[in-house]
Amino acid sequence: MHDDPVKTNRRRFLATSALAGACFLGPDSARSRVVLATDTGIRTATRRLDAARLLDLLDRALQSLFQAQTPIQAWKKVARPGETIGLKVNCLAGKWLSTSVALVEAVADRLQTVGVRAGNIIVWDRDSEDLESAGFRIAEGLSKVRCLGNDQTGFEEELVAFGSAGSLVSKTLTRLCDGVINLPVLKDHGIAGVSVALKNLFGAVHNPNKYHSNVGDPYIADVYMLPPIRGKVRLHICDATTAQYEGGPPFMPQWAWSCNSLLAATDPVALDYVAWQLIEKKRAENRIKSLAQVGRNPSYILTAADASHRIGIADPARIDVVRLTG
Repeated sequence: MHDDPVKTNRRRFLATSALAGACFLGPDSARSRVVLATDTGIRTATRRLDAARLLDLLDRALQSLFQAQTPIQAWKKVARPGETIGLKVNCLAGKWLSTSVALVEAVADRLQTVGVRAGNIIVWDRDSEDLESAGFRIAEGLSKVRCLGNDQTGFEEELVAFGSAGSLVSKTLTRLCDGVINLPVLKDHGIAGVSVALKNLFGAVHNPNKYHSNVGDPYIADVYMLPPIRGKVRLHICDATTAQYEGGPPFMPQWAWSCNSLLAATDPVALDYVAWQLIEKKRAENRIKSLAQVGRNPSYILTAADASHRIGIADPARIDVVRLTG
């Protein structure tokens, strides 16, 4: 007799959620840690990312996030040997404002160091065309890192719902991955205000176009609450090497800047709150109105922290921002 897939996934969730703190947060006592790691020398003379320095930045960010003695000890809190780990990238804006190939390679390297086989690492996003436009190569096989669009794996046939959201979820997430590392980009969004960790999971559902009214509130929080998503995302690493403070989600060079940073957290709400403030600061520096002033205040971040969601923390007094420089 075969295991019931729902029960099997439940067992896997209970066994692995402790790895990276994927749990429902209490209303008052909890705190969240967000690491903002910056290296102003991370680019080569040709403005490309220096792979060695990026890996070092990633290591320092993860070691600090988990307060581990070594980077490898930190990564062991994220994944175990034998698991399949999905890397949810964001490739909508092409190669100039997407999750960088260099960062994905660094994450895949560290996963392999802690015993995850290359063939058990899956880079995925909405569709193959987006992935290829960002510099990834669509690939399958057990001997190398796989790269798949939802157009290849499809969506579940059964609708899952929470609050205002009802969607079919990508089979890449539901059937192939034991856990997911979320790899969004730091950017402004012309409808939702900002598009970072929480909104990046729109790429896991079949109907994200339905969820953009009212500046994405409460839809973005509700989509993240869908059980297959909430139960599998373990870690968030925001690619802020190149960021954008206006004109997103497509790449607009006049509003992009070399932030040369990574943000890391197990709490997507806290990460999004910190990212929101970085974008607001950059807007102010460039004499652009705040997101609230232009009608795009990302209130969904606050909704994600409310008593109905408790995805994470949006109170700055309870967010510990650790700034690393190199």
